[in-house]
Amino acid sequence: MTGSNHTEQQNKLTTKDYTKTTLRAYFLQNGFNYSNYQGLGYALTMFPAFKKLYGNDPERLSQELKDNSEFYNTNPHFLPFITSIHLAMAENGMKYKDIRGIKMALMGPLAGIGDSLAQFCLAPLFSTIFASMAMEGLGFAPIGFLLAMNGVLLGIKLIMGNYGRKLGTSMIDKLSEKMGVISDAAGMIGVTVIAGLAATFVKIKVALTFAAGEMQEGVKQSVMDIQGMLDKIAPALLPILYTLLMYYLIKKKKVTTYWLVLLTVVLGVVLSFFGILA
Repeated sequence: MTGSNHTEQQNKLTTKDYTKTTLRAYFLQNGFNYSNYQGLGYALTMFPAFKKLYGNDPERLSQELKDNSEFYNTNPHFLPFITSIHLAMAENGMKYKDIRGIKMALMGPLAGIGDSLAQFCLAPLFSTIFASMAMEGLGFAPIGFLLAMNGVLLGIKLIMGNYGRKLGTSMIDKLSEKMGVISDAAGMIGVTVIAGLAATFVKIKVALTFAAGEMQEGVKQSVMDIQGMLDKIAPALLPILYTLLMYYLIKKKKVTTYWLVLLTVVLGVVLSFFGILA
């Protein structure tokens, strides 16, 4: 890419484009499915900005939309922070492979922060306030709850979008030479988060046991617990191995996640029926 093209692309997006993308965060959940979760919603959110950036190159636009339809799952209220950084990097000529690591690394932490803030802080706070008002006979209370809750969440979206744009621009200006290293580091963090999720949320326990030694009169026969042995050797080994199997089937064999869900259910029922899994 030449310097003139770089500058030309850099000037394509305006504050209005960033704000529009921020408001389109409401579309994030619209295409939710078990194949790529919010992937389609992310691409839909970014579409107008991508069209402005890559509208003169239909193949590039198509590829960007395809790349950004991959698996994604984060909090909609903090999404504008991610999309603004993404757009700031994209309009400065960075390719998706360099942007992807940062995009994926931010996904998990912001999902946790956003969910905690919205569901366990704001919702209980406003529920308590306006429920008390409703009990006092104020008919405006339900409407007040909706206005307050959605008004604060909208404000969070706008603030996060603006901050993400500033951070993305300054990050590129100051660290452009080291952006490859930053993207690789962010990718490593993303892989670590996914590995942690696999070990934490995938539950597989072996129910098989076997007797050790011969049964003697007056001597209690010891029983070996296979799951206990596995936990001592490598805790969460089976969940990680099963996750790797799913990755292999999706990536190498192109098996859809719907078939994998069905396979998981069938294996779980059959192996539990025969007492292999707990």
